[in-house]
Amino acid sequence: MLTKKQHELLMFIHERIKETGVSPSFDEMKEALDLASKSGIHRLITALEERGFIRRLAHRARALEVVKMPEQATAAAPAKGRAPFKPDVIEGGGRNRAVPQAANDVRELPLLGKIAAGTPIAAIQHEQDRFFVPESMLGSGEHYLLEIEGDSMIEAGIFDGDTVVIKRTNNANNGEIVVALVEGEEATLKRLRRKGQSIALEPANRAYETRIFGPDQVEVQGKLVGLLRRYH
Repeated sequence: MLTKKQHELLMFIHERIKETGVSPSFDEMKEALDLASKSGIHRLITALEERGFIRRLAHRARALEVVKMPEQATAAAPAKGRAPFKPDVIEGGGRNRAVPQAANDVRELPLLGKIAAGTPIAAIQHEQDRFFVPESMLGSGEHYLLEIEGDSMIEAGIFDGDTVVIKRTNNANNGEIVVALVEGEEATLKRLRRKGQSIALEPANRAYETRIFGPDQVEVQGKLVGLLRRYH
């Protein structure tokens, strides 16, 4: 996934090379993205290079090559004789499904902050950044992103530092993993269980206990539809 600035820089470099045959200078990139210093451009270029979108050409000044565009960011072909790696999207209800191949269309989603997958923390308050996510992962409705903090959902494959894709909704079925607002001020990611008038927020880690609440103490603010993970 790319941040908004990473995507803007990649498109600017691509368009400039297409128009002139030469990659833009750092000053031109800084001005185009309205950044205060060239150090920000250096960080963006490094991030794009690490993710395989651009390549620096040796022994040439201002030499950048666009290797792929965001819609082409699909998994590399497996080595001969080796089974292809198939990442999972973690779906509410506990079932894992293979991620569909990225569609050409992407949607820009806001990262609203961190959410605890352990002891609840302060409710999410504001947008921190924006990322581009394949439409094929989303479906209809409004979505947002949250960064996981904690380890109480590790047995569902959700780890500290992961970014989860949440569909905004006030309703969820039993067994779905939801963003739950507890008593109006604490947000947490847990599996939802209802029994009679009670609502249980169930962790996926044997080290944590299930918490039980009354029907007026928990508000569902969204449910898990996907997971994004970076390895650097």
